[in-house]
Order: sequence, then structure tokens, then C-alpha cells
Amino acid sequence: MVSRVVVGAHYGLKDWLIQRVTAGVMALGGASLAVYLAFHPHLGYAGWAALFSSGPVRTFSLLFLVCLYYHAWIGVRDIAMDYIKLVWLRFLIHVLVILTLIVYAIWSFQILWGL
Repeated sequence: MVSRVVVGAHYGLKDWLIQRVTAGVMALGGASLAVYLAFHPHLGYAGWAALFSSGPVRTFSLLFLVCLYYHAWIGVRDIAMDYIKLVWLRFLIHVLVILTLIVYAIWSFQILWGL
């Protein structure tokens, strides 16, 4: 009998599934916006302002952006873990990416909800 010892952070299936779900949400958001733009080809400022004054559109836009940030975090983390061997540099990149994504999330909330 072969005994397999698993080491590491055990991300695997959970993060794979999260990336697929977030990609699905982003695809749905992108397709919805494309359909809207197909039916409203000449949007000016007033049209965009009216679109994003709707609560559901703002909520789904924030969901889209949070999915984008989480999707990006998983991708950057996995690439850094695979290719950056210096622990201090990998840690530094992780911290900088996390802080940047948190700032982007706060900024997105401020833009969408006008706070």
C-alpha cells in the first residue's frame, strides 16, 4: 500500500472552484453589459448615470468587482507560490497585492455608492 503524505496549504479544489464561480459571475456581468450596450449603442453621461443609479446594477457591479479581485488574488498567489522561491520576496508580493486589492475594493465601493 502506498502512503501519500500531503503537505502544504491544501488549497486545491476549493480555490479551483472559487475561480470557476467568480469567472462565471464575471462572464455573466460582461455578457449582461454587452447586451445592454447592444440595445443602447449611443450612451452619453446621462445614460450611464441612469444605468448606475439603479440599486441592482450597483450591487451586481460591486459583486462583479469583488469577484474580479478575489479571482485575481488566487491567480497571483498561485503564480507567486509556484515561481518565486525566495520566501521574503513571495511574502512581500503577497502583502502588496493584498493591500492593493483591499484599496481597490474600498475605492470601488466609494465609486458605486457615492460614499
